[in-house]
Amino acid sequence: MSCPSATLTVWTSAWLAGSAAPDDVLDALGPWAEAHDVLAADAMTGAATDLPAPGSPVSSVTFLLAALRRSAPRGQARLVLPAPGDVRGLPGPGLFSREATTAGEGVLFVDAGLGVVPTTVADGVLRWTVYPVPEPGPPQEFIALNQAERDLRDQVRQSASVLTSLGVARHRPGVREEIAAALRARPASLWPAGMPGQALRVLQHADEVEAILAAASVDEPGGALSASAATARREALRPIETAVRVARRAAVAEAVRVLAASPLV
Repeated sequence: MSCPSATLTVWTSAWLAGSAAPDDVLDALGPWAEAHDVLAADAMTGAATDLPAPGSPVSSVTFLLAALRRSAPRGQARLVLPAPGDVRGLPGPGLFSREATTAGEGVLFVDAGLGVVPTTVADGVLRWTVYPVPEPGPPQEFIALNQAERDLRDQVRQSASVLTSLGVARHRPGVREEIAAALRARPASLWPAGMPGQALRVLQHADEVEAILAAASVDEPGGALSASAATARREALRPIETAVRVARRAAVAEAVRVLAASPLV
């Protein structure tokens, strides 16, 4: 599913550009958790951002927004979706990169020199930990949204063909219902009014493909795959997982570009 980091990336960029209000950011994050708290990763970062350090009472997203405004009044956010073997978008070795890779997501605020990673710390509570990122690393990789969308479609076709040839893509009773239920269960993402239509379409397609991936990863009832077949399935699914991440990053980057270029005030 689309992740909370994508929501924060788009909405904070819109807010910093004057295209959204602080309450809009908070409302958009609402579907991801009942409560959101904010904590600096260490005392030095806490002092620099005026956010609580570990061991202190947590703060809120409102104070995170204030810290971002002070650090980079017109900055933009970058979505990172790292995975083992695919660390594109990360600034390089460091605590933020490590924690973002563990979480599978994060938000990089290059101009502010900060990175934020969400983790679930209790039922209904999402914590955003703020890390220093003194070196932003290489420029953000540009992938045209049209290309990312085509690559995602191509990978779906190729992976389906490979899985069928391996004999691990047989119809499983109720699989369509599983996929539909997974899509219904995901939080309803809220996006700014100026969100480009193609970016919305790509994000929706990525959600649908991810639900299909989850179903394809489940063994048929009563019959476990052999180790070799399971490995082959894993290798067949890996390229499409990468394509989903690339498509999401491209869609969010395009949304940030459009929203930042068209402020309301």
